Amino acid sequence: MGMENNASNSARTNATRRILAAATVVVLAALGTVPATAAGHRTPGEQGPAPAAQRHDARGRLVALTPVARHDRAGVADFLATAGMDTGTVRHGVRAYRLTYRTVTPQGAPTTATGLFVLPEGGAHRLDLVSDTHGTMAHRDYAPSATEDSGRYAAYLQASAGRAVAAPDYLGLGKGPGLHPYMDTGSAVTASLDMLRASRTAAQRLGRPLTGDVYASGFSQGGQVAMALGKALEGGADRRFTLRALAPVSGPYDLEHAETPAIFDGRVNSTSALFYMTYFLTAQNRLHPLWKGPSEAFREPYAGIVDGLFDTNHYEEEIIPALPATLKELLTEDYYEKIQHPTGALLAVIRAQDGNCAWKPDVPVRLYSSSGDTDVPIANARSCAADLARRGVKAPVIDQGATTHNETYLKSGPQIVRWFDAESARH
Repeated sequence: MGMENNASNSARTNATRRILAAATVVVLAALGTVPATAAGHRTPGEQGPAPAAQRHDARGRLVALTPVARHDRAGVADFLATAGMDTGTVRHGVRAYRLTYRTVTPQGAPTTATGLFVLPEGGAHRLDLVSDTHGTMAHRDYAPSATEDSGRYAAYLQASAGRAVAAPDYLGLGKGPGLHPYMDTGSAVTASLDMLRASRTAAQRLGRPLTGDVYASGFSQGGQVAMALGKALEGGADRRFTLRALAPVSGPYDLEHAETPAIFDGRVNSTSALFYMTYFLTAQNRLHPLWKGPSEAFREPYAGIVDGLFDTNHYEEEIIPALPATLKELLTEDYYEKIQHPTGALLAVIRAQDGNCAWKPDVPVRLYSSSGDTDVPIANARSCAADLARRGVKAPVIDQGATTHNETYLKSGPQIVRWFDAESARH
């Protein structure tokens, strides 16, 4: 459920990513834009973890600010054009930074996370902020702040149009500690909200203060997170931020009634179905035990290796060949049936991720998707639109046609920039 690690991508594509990323690091080092140490600019007095009693006050506190990239306008345009994106909205060069900030685990304990913060070079002094939340990734180095890769398309696109961008890595990805709680909407929202807070501090420090207006977007898993973050902001999660518009792309908004059925009826391709469901089950079992032992869910010899494959240090070209070709071959017969008709703890974890469209936004919403998507079928967007409509909100589903999952974002991104431009002009 994400561009940077679409489960059906080839090993050759992933290998090319790493080659390009390595080349980028060399170029950045030559330009002097990568700091000599990884410490960056550390906030005075913040050396160790915050005491548990102070963790809520510490949430969003900036720990380190590290420059990671700088591109002029032509460089941004070239980067996006290589992916086949419309570059007509590219008006500025960009400067990108890795933020390290304080947040909380799914259990509420203090931890840190990282994310990518991008500023336009030029433009307004005070900047609106775009929250860009990314899609599924298995390896921590594919996170936006870690690698100059497709995970930065949206951030560079939006920043080059003249807005600041906060792109969280989520927990356990990038340089954050621990494992990634994949598809745990609650912790994805806290990490994203705390990234906004850290971005506010970073913007002040860099002399480009924020207006407080937030435009939320995200792709795939991040589309779901964007809707949930919008709900939190409108619910008063932080009064310093005002949500202005929501434009998620291809989000799995309805696991129970749209995404999971599509995995079993062929609308989701078999490789993506295998990858997403295996990742989801292993991550959720760490948070909410779904079985007494992995052999209840997975056939041998896979029961002994599945959890280790999703440790944030394995690439998809390592994970997928280690698994059988289909989900039916991976799961025990009982668990294969159970996923299609979930009950108990499994049903609870599925429903905990759903319902993020079941509220009444006071801002305009557009749902971008495509009828050709075989990773996150358009039924998810239509379900979201129906939830919103039941609450009196008309949110158009913008169907990009016979395009793949990743191509849906490549086509939607520039359209979202122009829509955000129009909405910004109204305020």
